[in-house]
Amino acid sequence: MITLPSGVDINNLIDDLRTFSWEASETLLYYAQKLKDTNNKSNIIKNNNEEDPVTLADLKVNEIIIKRINEKYRDINWGILSEENEKITSENFNNEAQWTWVLDPLDGTKDFLQGTRNYAMHLALNYRQKPYLGIVLIPEKEQLWIADGEKVWCEKKDGSKIKPNLSKNKNLQEMILVTSKNHRNPTLKNLIKKINFKDVIIMGSIGCKIASIVRGESDIYICLSLPGKSSPKDWDFAAPEAILKTAGGAITNLDNEGLSYGESNFQQGGIIVASSNINIHEDLCLEIKKIIKRYEIYPI
Repeated sequence: MITLPSGVDINNLIDDLRTFSWEASETLLYYAQKLKDTNNKSNIIKNNNEEDPVTLADLKVNEIIIKRINEKYRDINWGILSEENEKITSENFNNEAQWTWVLDPLDGTKDFLQGTRNYAMHLALNYRQKPYLGIVLIPEKEQLWIADGEKVWCEKKDGSKIKPNLSKNKNLQEMILVTSKNHRNPTLKNLIKKINFKDVIIMGSIGCKIASIVRGESDIYICLSLPGKSSPKDWDFAAPEAILKTAGGAITNLDNEGLSYGESNFQQGGIIVASSNINIHEDLCLEIKKIIKRYEIYPI
């Protein structure tokens, strides 16, 4: 059994994370509203990288969450790994702490800028490089998904709750795939075509995709990174993994191996499969691998 650091009570921690998250939600919604006036876009985007944009919203939420954790838990020896901090500092992150917060203040920045409403905040607490607690905040849906290490639920701002509703026992062709709007590539498109899913939903943000699986709106998500190209990072997957696995789903690489966190480059490359049912997940991975080999879609 995993025990939180001395002095940390799980109920108080969840209460604090709830408060921090709704504060972050207000900030994200504020900037989303400002972006509706296109004249504000140049002031909100803080870099010139179209493939990996950084906005004022990213930076403000990053500041809020880290400040709140440090203020409330100043005596606790845990690390904080943040996407934005890794972008702006040359210092190497010290990953020796048993407990590490993994933060993506704005997952789906391109969708945020495009006004699609599919963006989220991710916050996970990893124990020995594995996600334990998870927060996925979806401001535009007013949904706060929480995994406390034992159970998972979704809260609205008024306190009402939504229970997970994962689908079960389907084969690939009966499944609804949720996939990216901004990060698909020809190889992944070819794989999706060959599998012939029942339906395909296009959605930004990994957190939003995983939440759609937990809500029962979709069944499976496949992330395929091309060799030599950019890949998702730890902060993209840690919190969504905590939510999905606690709810009864699974997320692994194509060999049904758990994701590895805390590597030197924080990359989550190759092929990653997230599905709604841990009991059939390995069979799904095997079937996908067979299709890839049969049509020589991707180097395995």
